[in-house]
Amino acid sequence: MNEFDMSQYLSLFLDEAEEQLQQLDEAIVLLEQEPNNRELLNKIFRIAHTLKGSSASMGFEKMATLTHRMESVLDFLRQGKLVVTPAIVDLLLACLDKLKELKDGVSQGHEGEVDIEALVRRLEEVSSKERDEDSSPPPSLDRPLELDDVEENVIRAAEVRGWRAYEIKVELEPDCRMKGARAFLVFNNLKDLGEIIKSEPHTQELEAEKFENSFRLAFVTKEDADTIANVIKSISEIKEVFVRPIVLEEDRRPLPDTSSEPDASKSPVVGEPYPKRDVERRVTQTVRVDVQRLEALMNLVGELVIDRTRLAEISTNLRNRLGNEELVEALDEISMHIGRITSELQEEIMKARMFPIDQVFNRFPRMVRDLAHKAGKEIEFIVEGRETELDRTVIEEIGDPLIHLLRNAIDHGIEPPEERVRLGKPRHGTIILKAFHQENQIVITVQDDGRGMDPEVLKQRAVERGIITPEVAARLSKREALDLIFLPGFSTSERVTDVSGRGVGMDIVKAHLEKINGSIDIKTTPGAGTCFTIKLPLTLAINRSLLVTLGEQVYALPLANVVEIIEVEPHQVRRVQQQEVVVVRGQVLPLMHLAKALGIKRDCSFTGNKAAVVIVGLAEKRVGFIVDTLIGEQEIVIKSLGNYIGKIPGIAGATIMGDGRVALILDVHSLLSLLETEAQGALAS
Repeated sequence: MNEFDMSQYLSLFLDEAEEQLQQLDEAIVLLEQEPNNRELLNKIFRIAHTLKGSSASMGFEKMATLTHRMESVLDFLRQGKLVVTPAIVDLLLACLDKLKELKDGVSQGHEGEVDIEALVRRLEEVSSKERDEDSSPPPSLDRPLELDDVEENVIRAAEVRGWRAYEIKVELEPDCRMKGARAFLVFNNLKDLGEIIKSEPHTQELEAEKFENSFRLAFVTKEDADTIANVIKSISEIKEVFVRPIVLEEDRRPLPDTSSEPDASKSPVVGEPYPKRDVERRVTQTVRVDVQRLEALMNLVGELVIDRTRLAEISTNLRNRLGNEELVEALDEISMHIGRITSELQEEIMKARMFPIDQVFNRFPRMVRDLAHKAGKEIEFIVEGRETELDRTVIEEIGDPLIHLLRNAIDHGIEPPEERVRLGKPRHGTIILKAFHQENQIVITVQDDGRGMDPEVLKQRAVERGIITPEVAARLSKREALDLIFLPGFSTSERVTDVSGRGVGMDIVKAHLEKINGSIDIKTTPGAGTCFTIKLPLTLAINRSLLVTLGEQVYALPLANVVEIIEVEPHQVRRVQQQEVVVVRGQVLPLMHLAKALGIKRDCSFTGNKAAVVIVGLAEKRVGFIVDTLIGEQEIVIKSLGNYIGKIPGIAGATIMGDGRVALILDVHSLLSLLETEAQGALAS
């Protein structure tokens, strides 16, 4: 393959290899939990076989060699000649790590620097030991020969050319002394009639005579069954030949074993094809699209959304000035049509940007397994809601927070097996990772049945580390005490391990989630476990917001954070510890002038009339922001302020209104954090 061809196909190969390696990672970890799952073993074998073929065709010999050796071990597992053990799983996972290293080497142009010899030797030792010890009979003809996806595709391609596929079983005479030579002659005689696409056992075992007196083949040819059988029968020391068509159908019925028929000694036995049944198959055609193109399309749709809003406003203004004139009617009609088309286009682009969260979740079973083994803990890891979809920009940001939460659950949450037994718990702990949609958000929970967290212990540890004073700790509520774990430098570990204990992690979780307008909540019971609940927007590009004003400036509050809107009269406002509050349905609600929160210098005192208050929420926190006027809800396109202006506290970005004005989008998380910091400072003073 020349250099041009390599550059053309390398990117596709790397994308597919990444996907196949991830599938192998997840499947091999699951195999340890379900060692007798034959369907899972077949899946692992097929993926490894496909990866071997693609890497060999690209000329990446080390990847092809390693997957070929893995394939041999996997085939012994499929045949029941080897048993799935932790040692074999460890070996397969080590091979997988090496394959990932090789893939990275290919992408960076130095595959040859990766050493695979040690792993190849270990795989060969497992395979050779099994060949020496194996005495099990070869598979009989009463079951279909198992074919992987690649082999089935070869058969389908042959059928398109008018060829037929047959399964052949060759039985040698019991006293045959040169079994390998006979098998070679069978292969040699058949090569002129068609193509052998599978051998059971493998050709290596046939050559080494590591098989009993029979073997099976999958063969594609233009010839009929009688011709195939007669060609094989011409070889000496062949006892029997059985030939039957291969039909690639889901519903296959075992054929009767006709080897006991009186006249079957030297004549081909052509079995009846497996019954066909019509199966409705829905084929989904996909194409890989560069992420940057999706981003560009999203930006263009964003501009359309802005212009749609402006066009609708202009149409309304013209109607107010000119009445129901013909041109105004036509403009209204066009405006409505463009609005509908833009909405549909926006929805389709949004769907194109949506990915299953499985792309993040499928990396965690291996991580949990390795960390649990390292920590000496037994953990059952359950994943639910893999099919839940969300925007790729959100997917990119949630990986690290989830890693920290899972590591925390393993190291701090789940107790060692002996301790769990003493407490009357099952020996193995359980961690559940779950995702689901809730209204216009995605919710992810990480739950364990471990130690749980004691708020009093958290306060004590924060005081010991000098994070807060004893006086501040005494005033903290249970909820505020739990939030201490998100402070930089906080840790409950008595010792530093390679999993945790350095006082970093949970603060990173909070920072990442705030970056994508997400929130995190904690529910815990000492001795029973902890559940972290993450709430995220479905997308970061377009969302619905509540528009409000301060003077002439328009601000947008994301609807995901808006709890309700109320009106407050001056006599309802009270002051508690220098904080303005109002009682809403029996609950004390802190009030804050939005202008003051944003650092805008103006008179923020209550005078005369009622004030509009927007109650925003983040987890259990509630704050009422006092604004001048309410404009209403609107779908807005979020635009970054860019590097020229930099990050402004409390401001997440900007959007363009229908009348051309710029509205600033408020960052509720940042605003509440600022207010919380000010409140803690006031308490400390």
